[in-house]
Amino acid sequence: MADFDIPPDRFKRVLRTRDVLALSFGAMIGWSWVLLTGHWVLNAGSVGTLLAFAVGGVIIAFIGLTYAELAAAMPKAGGEHVYTLAALGPVWSFVCTWALLMAYATVCVFESVALPTAIEYLFPSIRLGTLWTVLGAPVSIGFVAIGITAAVVMTWINVIGIRAAALVQSVITATVLIAGILLIVGAVSFGSLANAEPPIATPATGILTVLIMVPAMMVGFDVIPQSAEEINLPSRRIGWLLVLSLLMAVLWYGAVSFAVSMALDPTALESTSMATADAATSLWNGRWAGTVLIVGGVGGILTSWNAFIIGGSRVMFALSESGFLPASFSRLHPRYKTPYVGIWVLGLMASISPFFGRTILVWLVDTGSFSVVIAYIFVPIAFLVLRRKQPDLDRPFRVRYPSFVGIIAITLGLVLLSFYFPWSPSSLIWPYEWGIALGWALLGLVCWLFKASRTN
Repeated sequence: MADFDIPPDRFKRVLRTRDVLALSFGAMIGWSWVLLTGHWVLNAGSVGTLLAFAVGGVIIAFIGLTYAELAAAMPKAGGEHVYTLAALGPVWSFVCTWALLMAYATVCVFESVALPTAIEYLFPSIRLGTLWTVLGAPVSIGFVAIGITAAVVMTWINVIGIRAAALVQSVITATVLIAGILLIVGAVSFGSLANAEPPIATPATGILTVLIMVPAMMVGFDVIPQSAEEINLPSRRIGWLLVLSLLMAVLWYGAVSFAVSMALDPTALESTSMATADAATSLWNGRWAGTVLIVGGVGGILTSWNAFIIGGSRVMFALSESGFLPASFSRLHPRYKTPYVGIWVLGLMASISPFFGRTILVWLVDTGSFSVVIAYIFVPIAFLVLRRKQPDLDRPFRVRYPSFVGIIAITLGLVLLSFYFPWSPSSLIWPYEWGIALGWALLGLVCWLFKASRTN
């Protein structure tokens, strides 16, 4: 365990149980529960959607268990990078971490575009004219202004300290929960099971359409390992909180989806672009309820954004410590003890992204989902290797039947990865999304050569 002792002058250990759960759960709920729920129910049916999230939750749970053991055993900033470096060496560790960094970065840049889209529902006149159009997507003055302002604020919050970021995360997550509870209570009180027909949509393959999206919805639990050095809790509890946050997210998506199906019949779902808000409006017979839902959705965007700034900057910190990025990325702010250079870089990317329109950014997010699954495969491999290489490593959270859990996690991860290849209907788009993946890989090669030059 000595290799993983943390110098006292690195990060501030301030995160408690509430902060950790808010960080992880907030990262996973995002904006999708507001925007995509109607799409899920139409494609899979009310019960079919529940089945998709249940199966997807089981898949991610196996992977999450390997994360939980490793996060408790090696509580260092960088998470996946630390585990895979110890187990697999620098080459594969870099592949894993570089893929993960892309996933985090794409979420950060997308949120600065998603935020004004959500706010437009509340204030329809915010566009204020069009600057230009990129691949059919208009770039509006108001959208750019909101995106840049939000990026600056989110960057500042994260620079001044993890305590401030965690406080913001907890407050906004509470807002999201209130909005969701409003919807669920409304469905129980005023909804109808007759609207939830059919339970399984025709064709039943629609369940697969929802299932392949579940991993993207669950991205975020891995923020806990990234911030492990800043968690002021026993190591064993870190593992348990990771598992608990995953369970909370699966239950959240399932409950919200079924609530929407009880509020709106298939005809109504087909005619709405914001099913969750319209469901709340219908259940409570007032537009105020839909407004509350959208406010919750805006909160989901901010919690996800905040969490991935935390995660992404810590990944850059770890890569810099290993020599793959310039040393400036591993500097901590002298006062706030935050990896401020990485935070600034993510903030700059988020500030620029509104100028490129929505189309390109959707491609980025799709590619980021592909890259995070790559990381999800490497972690259980590292889990199994370390069980053999370091059997005496102190594991405060110890997974039972490690071989079974590890092999199942790897197998399921490979199945998920296959969904992104050309033989799958959910394949990445050629040449755009595959081109982005290739470009990121080439940038990674540059970073590898940078390390090689420094070593020589």
